[in-house]
Amino acid sequence: MTERDNAAGEVLERTAQETSPEVGQTAVPARPSKRARRRVADTTFNGLAIGAGAFIILILGAVFIFLLLESYPAFIAGKEEISGTADFTKGMGFWQYAGAALFGTVLSALLALALAVPFAVAIALFISHFAHRRFASVLGYIIDLLAAIPSVVFGLWGIRTLEPIVRPVFEWVSNVLTPPLQWWVDHVPFMGEEGGLAQFDWWPLQPSLVAFTPPARNIMMGGLVLAIMILPIITSLCREVFLQTPKLLEEAALGLGATRWEMIKMTVLPVGRSGIVSAAMLGLGRALGETMALLMVLSAGLQVNFNLFSPGQHSTIASQIALNFPEAHPGLQRQVLIGIGLMLFALTFVVNWLARRVLARYAEFSGANA
Repeated sequence: MTERDNAAGEVLERTAQETSPEVGQTAVPARPSKRARRRVADTTFNGLAIGAGAFIILILGAVFIFLLLESYPAFIAGKEEISGTADFTKGMGFWQYAGAALFGTVLSALLALALAVPFAVAIALFISHFAHRRFASVLGYIIDLLAAIPSVVFGLWGIRTLEPIVRPVFEWVSNVLTPPLQWWVDHVPFMGEEGGLAQFDWWPLQPSLVAFTPPARNIMMGGLVLAIMILPIITSLCREVFLQTPKLLEEAALGLGATRWEMIKMTVLPVGRSGIVSAAMLGLGRALGETMALLMVLSAGLQVNFNLFSPGQHSTIASQIALNFPEAHPGLQRQVLIGIGLMLFALTFVVNWLARRVLARYAEFSGANA
């Protein structure tokens, strides 16, 4: 063994003696390293995230169980029992009543979506690619403020201000479209003859589709008010999506000689397609659950038809609950209303599932995964 090895051994021995605690003394615990503290923080955050997700699932499950247990007697009750106890069903059984309210809910939401999405996309494109930056900032701020207006204000505005304005418009549309639809029913086979499709209320292509009867408290009016309500949400999301389009793609399209519209058609819209679908689905969810605006605008009815311009034809689940629940007695009356609430709960889940499927389909061909 060399002298260097002996010296190294003596140094190690002295270090061990200095660092080892004496007899009767407790060792001072070493301070945890930075990596260990980071591992503890990651574990804590992971546990909190999992707990929050599980808590949300438990809340949804509790809501579903409550709605199911409270509404189960209405599911199995007979038509005579329900019509005799709950007069707001207008002589219908539970499933007829729920189906009519569900039909009005979906119809009003789809009308609102059909009216709002084209305008929202156009406004978002104008703000993001056409308007001056200062004007676009002011306009975007105003649109965002519209989303903060309560629904009861929209309802009051719709029934007091908008209804007299759209009444002549609805009458003009009825006068223009009724003759072609009447010709369609009279001359197209399997339409107007006995047993034809026009004999059924659920068939849309017939004159009653656009037959206007004042006042304009109909499902088209409700869809118009809903469209104005969801317009700010869809516009804001579409605007943010369009602003995320890579500038390189836009400049390349313009450099190849494309016009401004051709550049938007080739770059902005394909990249923002999944965002447009997401915004539309969010607006649809907002429209499905609307209560006060439709309660104030619609002349409620429980018909299953496409008489868009006639009052007293349709109603929605949320407005039926808001209209009848305060005066409903404990028992079957409230159970019927809770039952249609369960139908709206299930409809929301179906819409969310379809939205995810559509988004997964469109994201494959958009800039979402670029």
